[in-house]
Amino acid sequence: MKNPVESVENDSLNGIYCILIGMVVVTIQDSTVKWLSPDYSLHQIMFVRSCIGLLIALFIIKFSGGFHLIKTQNLWLQLIRGGLLIIANMALFMAVAAMPIAEAIAIFFAAPLFITILSIPILKERVGPRRWIAVIVGLLGVIVMMNPTEKIVDWAALLPLVAALAYALMQMLTRKLGATDKASTMTFYNQSTLVAVSLIIGVIIGDGKFSNMGHASLDFLFRAWVIPDKDPLWIFMIFGITSGFGSYLLSQAYRLGEANLIAPFEYVSLPLSILLGYLLWRDFPTSSGFAGMTLILGAGLYVLYREKTRSNNNFTHNQKT
Repeated sequence: MKNPVESVENDSLNGIYCILIGMVVVTIQDSTVKWLSPDYSLHQIMFVRSCIGLLIALFIIKFSGGFHLIKTQNLWLQLIRGGLLIIANMALFMAVAAMPIAEAIAIFFAAPLFITILSIPILKERVGPRRWIAVIVGLLGVIVMMNPTEKIVDWAALLPLVAALAYALMQMLTRKLGATDKASTMTFYNQSTLVAVSLIIGVIIGDGKFSNMGHASLDFLFRAWVIPDKDPLWIFMIFGITSGFGSYLLSQAYRLGEANLIAPFEYVSLPLSILLGYLLWRDFPTSSGFAGMTLILGAGLYVLYREKTRSNNNFTHNQKT
């Protein structure tokens, strides 16, 4: 008979492995988007990526229990979660097209702060003064990264915040759905929703009638679909493969482990994005960028630390009673 404590520890460790590998895969995916953004449209990239990702999801389902896993008792929640993923992806990818990838991802890491704020109305949790201070510090870091001393603040810097909010809501649903549905099931509905929505957007604006908007993010969104040249095809393939496995690994991580244990390991994406940004585009954060990153990183990790401490205290109290 399995020891329940050992089982939980093994699940948590496997969850950490999944999130670490998943964040490496996702960061490569974000870099691929930036690489393709000057020549292809966002919805075309998402469509190709999601078609490949859907095939990978079906492959995983086939060898992890069979196609009956596609059946879910939470169809609407799965579709809502897929919709939130679309918002998060589109907002972040549009930001990556217009600004250094490390800065976009750093602002996106305001997600734990949004989880803290949303936990009040959604989860009916009480947020103490120290966590509120951390939230304020993290949001201050976002403001610093936007560099409001400049005469014009690029509105694209707001897009990672939209992505962070959608992602925070999505992860709340991930934990809820993880109690009944496997990670492969969630991946299937993610990719299916992405395929359907990106195709619909492509049909509506894929002819490029709204292109040449004069801003990198909007040009990326409204550019016409084109047949990829031979050379970029392998980049599209990498994008699709990373999408399928990345989505599965992230879903599996949050299904196996407590969110307050798993979430801090997402920050491995930040140094990796700085490295890739420098190697591929010679982008390197400014002093204000590094200052903002430090504030966001510190605030996010502190919020997660307080959440873990609170959970441990509740567990100890329940054990005593």
